[in-house]
Amino acid sequence: MTPSTPAPIVWTPHGGATEQRNVWQAMKRGMRCRCPRCGEGKLFRAFLKTADHCSECGQDFTGHRADDLPAYLVIVIVGHIVVPIALSIETNFAPPVALQLAMYLPLTLAASLLLLQPVKGAVVGLQWAFRMHGFDDQNPER
Repeated sequence: MTPSTPAPIVWTPHGGATEQRNVWQAMKRGMRCRCPRCGEGKLFRAFLKTADHCSECGQDFTGHRADDLPAYLVIVIVGHIVVPIALSIETNFAPPVALQLAMYLPLTLAASLLLLQPVKGAVVGLQWAFRMHGFDDQNPER
């Protein structure tokens, strides 16, 4: 390196003292629709609308970016449950198509609606644990 060239700035993820964040614990708290940080405050203010902040610890949730990932995960989970059941029933009993539609459509709808909020909570918990999208106090995006 020549004397006129400045030294490169290297960013390291452990630049300062930060709290440890347990990924599994944060995801479990999110699945219970609780704050991933303290586990006490509510994560949602409506069915799929996250609260602006935790009522207990004050954690800001406005930076999360769950987007479509919870919906994709719910499709995968419900598909892996309903499709084997449908194939097994079709193979062993061969019920009429109308009966199958009457069984599988409500089952799929109910399972999807029941899983959507917990899966979104787990995604927000995962983002909080990995300090993604505004959950990093030392390097905020905004």
